[in-house]
Amino acid sequence: MNRLQRDFFTCDVLKVAPELLGKNLVRKVDNQIEKYLITEVEAYRGEKDLACHASKGRTPRTEIMYHNGGLVYVYLIYGMYWMLNVVTSVNEIPQAVLIRGIKGFEGPGKLTKKLNIDKSFYGEDLVNSNRIWIENNEDLEDIKYKTTPRIGIDYAVEWKHKLWRFILSEKNDH
Repeated sequence: MNRLQRDFFTCDVLKVAPELLGKNLVRKVDNQIEKYLITEVEAYRGEKDLACHASKGRTPRTEIMYHNGGLVYVYLIYGMYWMLNVVTSVNEIPQAVLIRGIKGFEGPGKLTKKLNIDKSFYGEDLVNSNRIWIENNEDLEDIKYKTTPRIGIDYAVEWKHKLWRFILSEKNDH
C-alpha cells in the first residue's frame, strides 16, 4: 500500500505542505474507494503565525493541532463549510495544512462537501483510518508547483504576504 506513514507528517509544515501536492486523498464510503489528486494547499505554522488558529493558544477547537502529525483537524466556517486540515509536526508544536483543492473541486468547502467530511473527522488518524487517508501517487514524479500568499487572512497583517499557499502546476495535473 502507498499510504503515507507518520514520519511523513511529523515534519515542519513548510516541508509537508508542498509535498502533499500530487498525492492522492483517498476516501472510502460504503466500501467504495475514491482517490482525488491534491492540487492546492496552505500552510499554517504555529502560535506565532497570526493566521493560524493556534495563535490564540490551545483551545478545545485547536487541541488536535498540538498532537503528532497525521491527524485530521476539521472546523466549520460560515456555519456551513467544513475545512479539512492535516496536522503536521510533533506534539506541542501546532501546525496544519489546509487542503484547498483536489482535482475537479477547487475550494476547501466544495471538496469537503464532495468528500462528505464533517465534524466526525476531527482527530481521525490518516495513518490507520479506514475512511480517509493519503497515498503516494505513482503516476506523478517530479512535482512542480507555484507559491502565492494565503487567501482570506487579511487580519494577519505581517503574515498575509507569506508565500505559504502551494498550487500544483498544470503540467502535473493529469
